Amino acid sequence: MKQISNNIQQPIRQLIVPMALLVGILLVGLLGFRWIEGASLFDSFYMALITLTTVGYEEMFELSQAGRIFNSILILAGFTVVFVALGMVSHVLLQLELHNFFEQRKSKRMIQKLSDHYIVCGLGRVGRGVIEQLQREGANVIAIDNSTEHAEWAREHEVPLLEADATLDETLERAGARRARGLVAAISSDAQNVYVTLSARVLNPDLRIVARATTEGAKDKLLRAGCQSVLTPYTFTGNQLAQALLRPQVSNFLDIASAIAKADIDLQIEEHHVEEGSICENKTLADSGLTREFDVIVLAVTEEDGSVRFNPPSSTRLQVGDVLIVMGRRAMLDKMHGELAH
Repeated sequence: MKQISNNIQQPIRQLIVPMALLVGILLVGLLGFRWIEGASLFDSFYMALITLTTVGYEEMFELSQAGRIFNSILILAGFTVVFVALGMVSHVLLQLELHNFFEQRKSKRMIQKLSDHYIVCGLGRVGRGVIEQLQREGANVIAIDNSTEHAEWAREHEVPLLEADATLDETLERAGARRARGLVAAISSDAQNVYVTLSARVLNPDLRIVARATTEGAKDKLLRAGCQSVLTPYTFTGNQLAQALLRPQVSNFLDIASAIAKADIDLQIEEHHVEEGSICENKTLADSGLTREFDVIVLAVTEEDGSVRFNPPSSTRLQVGDVLIVMGRRAMLDKMHGELAH
């Protein structure tokens, strides 16, 4: 369990002590009245309960001198135990309140400092899968979800969470939509995803927005609202299952290459943008030395006008604005990004 969960569990464990004290003194009272006065179990329990709570009810049965002595001791001991237990409970509740208060302030400050981050709206199965993949890539992520049930998952995975309505402009503002690099609309409602897309597009016209949709009709609406990419999970899953039946080896390879599987793999497909000042600017693929120096395969080159050249020849000249789709090992891809950026 991560540190945040431990910080919450520790005060809760402290409640065991006061509860044990209360149960223990009540049990002592029950057994004492039972042994000294010979009362029934229920009468002994009830007598111990009204004594400890000092409600002032009359005695359930007439007490002997020994019983009154025992009852006097029980009152003094019980009074002390009850107040000590109440003090401990109050202390624990205060700790929890302060913990939540400072966690919210810490999360707020963290969000205010972030830029070029990703916002994930909705912490259902799709949203959680997106966050796990983004975290594996080392990206900064903020989640938005108004379900208390999903808040614990966010704490365990150390994801800053805004427990609010993602369709509200002020929520997206708080999440830093104007400074964000991308947004995922993964709410279970297509209508809410459309609304989130419209709001985010107004706040940040350059924001990359992707979304999930349950129907083809919703997909069209999301694209018109401003999404650059829309995925329909049911259609995608159906396609993957069909590929697994028809082309099992190809399907397994693509799963590994795209990091869909959770296995500890080293191979992945990435994109690299040719920017001004890059050492591969205005060079051919052969001269850039990508395959030779970084042991990667260039699958395609997307030009600035949107045209795509699959399996480009070594004579292909790279220009500013081109996007290389490459496959290789993570360490070599990271090295390539670092060296080609200068």
